[in-house]
Amino acid sequence: MNAFTGQTFQRNQLISIKNVIEFTGVSHSTIYEMMDENSPYYDPTFPKKITISQKRIARSA
Repeated sequence: MNAFTGQTFQRNQLISIKNVIEFTGVSHSTIYEMMDENSPYYDPTFPKKITISQKRIARSA
């Protein structure tokens, strides 16, 4: 459970970048650094982005 919003996420649920920021407490840019394989902050266990449409991307929870 997310202590900040009371939100819970189900396995394989797609969540927006806003929810990821709220849930993890890290910034937008840090999240993208964690997903970038060339970054020193890369985390291979961090949920991968999923393209829903040209303008919409989500993360698997």
